[in-house]
Amino acid sequence: MTTSAGLRAVAVTFPKTKRNNEYFRVRHPEIVADADRRALARIWAAAPGADVAPTAWDVTMAPYLSDPFRGAVERRVLGPGQAALDLEIPCAKAALAAAGLAVGNVDLLICLSFFPDQIDIGNASFLARALDMRCAAWNLESACAGPLIALQTACGLVTAGQHENVLVVTSCTYSRFIDETDTIAWVSADGAGAFVVGRVPEGAGLLGAATRNTIESCGALGAELVPEGDGKARVRLRSNPGAGKMLRDSSLGSVRAVCGEAARRAGVSLGDIDFLVCNTPTAWYAAFCARMLEIDPTRTIDTHARYANIGPALLGANLWHAAESRRIHPGDLVLLFSIGSSSNATAAVMRWGDVAIAPFVEV
Repeated sequence: MTTSAGLRAVAVTFPKTKRNNEYFRVRHPEIVADADRRALARIWAAAPGADVAPTAWDVTMAPYLSDPFRGAVERRVLGPGQAALDLEIPCAKAALAAAGLAVGNVDLLICLSFFPDQIDIGNASFLARALDMRCAAWNLESACAGPLIALQTACGLVTAGQHENVLVVTSCTYSRFIDETDTIAWVSADGAGAFVVGRVPEGAGLLGAATRNTIESCGALGAELVPEGDGKARVRLRSNPGAGKMLRDSSLGSVRAVCGEAARRAGVSLGDIDFLVCNTPTAWYAAFCARMLEIDPTRTIDTHARYANIGPALLGANLWHAAESRRIHPGDLVLLFSIGSSSNATAAVMRWGDVAIAPFVEV
């Protein structure tokens, strides 16, 4: 039985509908003019206290504070009538096609929908039905850390011989739950990612991983029911005014500790890493992580300007673009890191192998 498991294919899917910054300037000029007093500016603001030495977070964030959009340039959002499954289904199919697998070859589906299309249960069984899968279908939730938690879970099950091929599908549909008059919408968008985990040659795939919780950020993001009339209500996401400090503090405390532990478990040092892929919920997050880990910033990737914050789909988007642009090569040591509010910070070290990259899909 193999002792190595890892990625076999990676895919991404995005809505066709794009909104650039000019969209907001034209539709909501009064909000843009008042941006300094709105939610986004309150969350991502300079830390008070000139007598306190700036942290890596403060240094990397500083160039974006004069931009009302905080570094976001374009974002993709669901079109009328579209739902999370409309992203997840083609993304899953693209990943399977790239891996050369039929639906019947998959014996476990793990789905991470942030958020699912119904309020009582996740999308896993609905996605399995759409794909005509009869295998196990699990829902997994760990906010933006979910993809790496799923990767660890899938690799562990494959290594243990309990499953052969695991399909992991993630999606984020912030636009359904954040009104475009809320400046948080400027840095929030939609997208999906998928990857296939299976057996890989010895010495390739996942080498080590580590995770710790992010209780410092509990309450950073929440949901509430907003009345709409006629006895109806809509779910709306709200950000705690202290969310920025929560993410800052949890990141400062987690990045080096978790990544260092993952490297130790992989039997390597952070200095051995060839490329860093992290989630990029802010325009400065990749630079911040590179600075904290003392990794050359040219050896990481940042898609925030292109997609804004797409939650748990971010890691897959960054990984897909890094691989598709051939910035990652077979044999490279790749460090993955992702952090989520009220969930976990998690890191994984993998030896990049023969990973198939699916074509870019728009729906």
